[in-house]
Amino acid sequence: MTAFIARRLATGVLLLLTVCTIAFYLLYLGSDSVAHAILGAEATKADIVRFNLSHGLDKPFIEQYWNWITHAVRGDFGEPWTFTQSVTEAITSRMGVTLILASTALVFSAIVSVLLGVTAALRGGWIDRVVQVLGLVGFAVPNFLLAFLLVAVLAVQHPIFNAVGWVPPSQDFGQFMKSATLPVFALAFAGIASVSQQVRGAVKDTLQLDFVRTLRTGGLSHKRVVFKHALRNAAAPALSILGLQFVGLLGGAVIIEQIFAIPGLGQFSVSATAAKDLPAVMGIVTMTALIVIVVNLIIDLLSATLNPKVRLS
Repeated sequence: MTAFIARRLATGVLLLLTVCTIAFYLLYLGSDSVAHAILGAEATKADIVRFNLSHGLDKPFIEQYWNWITHAVRGDFGEPWTFTQSVTEAITSRMGVTLILASTALVFSAIVSVLLGVTAALRGGWIDRVVQVLGLVGFAVPNFLLAFLLVAVLAVQHPIFNAVGWVPPSQDFGQFMKSATLPVFALAFAGIASVSQQVRGAVKDTLQLDFVRTLRTGGLSHKRVVFKHALRNAAAPALSILGLQFVGLLGGAVIIEQIFAIPGLGQFSVSATAAKDLPAVMGIVTMTALIVIVVNLIIDLLSATLNPKVRLS
């Protein structure tokens, strides 16, 4: 297990470094137009030169990247060009909101997916057909369209939940539920559709294996066979799908936070990109990649715990 963790950590560090390097290089290629975009059409050539000098954009790529990464490893992503807070402060103040939103959607997706998938695998019939139709709808309906429909029906026509805004759970849990329910459901719906299909198929396949028939022949109760053995074997592939879903949740949060006016990392990403604020964009890319790597490491550890064969991969 120690070797497995070491391999995953080394892979995560390499992946993070690769993402940061590629992102920085792409931003560097477009840095010539940044001064024009920020200073406006009225900026003179002298204004652009001064801007590039003051922000270090006149230096070679290697020097810029080395200067950035030596500060980034210490948690210092520099000063933004269009925001009052430092990049680190701006990200940390908003990251909690996005993590609460994404993690709540992930947990909700996991619980509902397991319930639907296991029920469809065991009962079949109309429940099984509903889950399969749900899978098709989940792939076909984009989360932003679902978000607009939820707001129109459950926040405007029937004002049950808040249409916009965000209340932290530590401040008022009841208001948090009213502000978080619609964005969480809009984010989680596609995950529920895909993971429930995965759980359904894995449980059905596992129940047909020889060792399950042996357990039943040995007198083990149906409930124990399903939840202790079949579901455990089906959990590993479902966890892998959930890990991929978390990446999608972070991407979807960019749009959902805009729709529901949630002050999270997604909303900050849109503002920083529109302003062509390169330090802020690099900080967001780095932190997002780090979050994804950590979450996938946790998913890998859980999968390895449930299925020892995973440790050999």
